[in-house]
Amino acid sequence: MLSQDRVILRELAKSYRELAEQDINRERINRIKNMHSLKTGRPPVWLDEIPWHEMDIDGQLALHCESEEGKRIEDYFRKILYRWKYIQADMVVEDAFYIYKAYTDSGIGISIKEQIISHNMRSKIVSHHYEDQLDTEEKVAALKLPLITAQPELDKKKLEEAEELFGDILPVKLMGHEMSYCPWDDIAQFRSVEHCLIDMVDRPELTHATIRKFTDIAVSRYTQMADLGLLDFNIPMLHCTPPYTRDLPAKDYNGGKPRLKDIWFRGMAQIFVSASPAMQDEYDLQYMKPFMEQCGLAYYGCCEPLDRFIPYLKQVKNLRKIGVSPWANVRSCAEQAGGSYVLARKPNPALVSGNFNAEALRKEIRETVEACIENKCPYELVLKDISTVSKKPQNLINWTKTVSEILDDYYR
Repeated sequence: MLSQDRVILRELAKSYRELAEQDINRERINRIKNMHSLKTGRPPVWLDEIPWHEMDIDGQLALHCESEEGKRIEDYFRKILYRWKYIQADMVVEDAFYIYKAYTDSGIGISIKEQIISHNMRSKIVSHHYEDQLDTEEKVAALKLPLITAQPELDKKKLEEAEELFGDILPVKLMGHEMSYCPWDDIAQFRSVEHCLIDMVDRPELTHATIRKFTDIAVSRYTQMADLGLLDFNIPMLHCTPPYTRDLPAKDYNGGKPRLKDIWFRGMAQIFVSASPAMQDEYDLQYMKPFMEQCGLAYYGCCEPLDRFIPYLKQVKNLRKIGVSPWANVRSCAEQAGGSYVLARKPNPALVSGNFNAEALRKEIRETVEACIENKCPYELVLKDISTVSKKPQNLINWTKTVSEILDDYYR
């Protein structure tokens, strides 16, 4: 790494440390832990999946390092500093620089074949057309279970390099990965959403064979990762939401490799936004549930509306958090959840996509707050899936400020 890169990164690390040392981080973590302990109170507010290519203000996100590794670290620090300055909400700045444990995945024998249309190559939001590669049970049966291989020597090398770079400024630690168990996201990319939905009705045998195989693949992958010490309870994010809880790791954890019962299970099945709750139960939850219940806590749901699916989710004995998308009836969700589950409420990102719609936002947030207060339901507000702000960073600044003002009316 060039000497100038080192100077830049060390200065950024010092600025990061100043944020990490602030007591507000510990206060927010404690409030989030209270929420996950099913205590009611002011909800944490988080923003994630931000369209960073539209967010620069006065060059504050511009990268100045020359090396690729320097740029990667610089990008991480600059985004943290930017978020704290402009769209802080209840974000937490970790008190260490984490390096994710390295590993390889042999794959399952096929790769995604698709056509992509993009209006902006700097955006991750693109249009996909997937080629159907799993249209027979024979093709499904031919899929392989993945082989996971840990890379401790690479971990050691990265750790030593980071410690040498700024270990005197920030603690540097290795960290495992979260579990993100969403086989239907993978199946849709190997088949196309259209084929998946049609076959749930017309070819149920193929559909069952497919989800059975992908469940085996996911169980194999994450069981191997657990055995290799690649999973973790000490994670800074649980799919865009705050992860902190007093219930993980399990009480008998002895400090070794985190076991399944020490970590969060994260599950979703977004394709069922266009299918019935009974189908979601048959083709997703019943396959997921046995492995889900081996974990410490479970969080289910993403973009699919779950207001009609909560009766099925109540089968899961370790369920702690339920995703409530913009398409779900939040009052119905709060009434059904009561004080038994956390609602991960996802406000509508369309309200910041063009001209900021303050009136619609106030209505949406107040509806959520009042439904949760009336039903004594713990909840969080997480703005995510922000594909665009029409190059208006002020939209997210206004969103953050407006939500905070609304919550001030209810929580003094």
